[in-house]
Amino acid sequence: MPNNKNIHITYDADDGKWKGKREGASRSSAVGDTKADAIKKVTEIAKKHGDEVVIHKKDGVIQDRRSHGNDPKNRPG
Repeated sequence: MPNNKNIHITYDADDGKWKGKREGASRSSAVGDTKADAIKKVTEIAKKHGDEVVIHKKDGVIQDRRSHGNDPKNRPG
């Protein structure tokens, strides 16, 4: 079974940037000046690894989830 992880896109109020960070990671995988920029960068990473992108609003509430290869609907069987 692949070691897929969620990548969360959150807003960092300290520096005003949107950051994409894998669950359990100590550093961000991608940083963007806008949410759209961060989503684009993280989506490229997620597609390579079959990860799920979890997009948060500025207040931290989950806004959307986008699966890239880890969708149970697409599994055989």
